[in-house]
This record gives sequence, structure tokens and C-alpha cells, in this order.
Amino acid sequence: MANLNRLKVVLVEHGKTGRWLANELGKSTCTVSKWCSNTVQPDLQTLNDIANLLNIEVSQLLVSNKNE
Repeated sequence: MANLNRLKVVLVEHGKTGRWLANELGKSTCTVSKWCSNTVQPDLQTLNDIANLLNIEVSQLLVSNKNE
């Protein structure tokens, strides 16, 4: 499965955990874990909410495909 998001890396860069994100979004830690492992992808609204919580651009949560 292709890595489509950088959520796990971005959380580490910001000193945050999946549990913190789950609590902030009102989601289960299991759901956030699936996002971090790229098993399941968050929807666009959720990506926007995550970016707002971390004070970053949504594009920073996505894997670039420039080199493809």
C-alpha cells in the first residue's frame, strides 16, 4: 500500500502523539493509528482539521508525488 500521508512524521515533528490527536478530534486511537500507518486515509475535512490543530498547511500532511 502506498504512503499517501505524512501524519505519523508530522506528529513526531510537532511533539504530539496519536492519542493527543484522537482526543482533539473526538476519534478513536485505533482510527488515528490506521491513518498513521496509511492503512486508511482521513477525509479532506479531517485533514483540514488536523492541519489547523498543528498550525500547518494541509499540503504538509501529504506525500508529494513530484518525482513520479
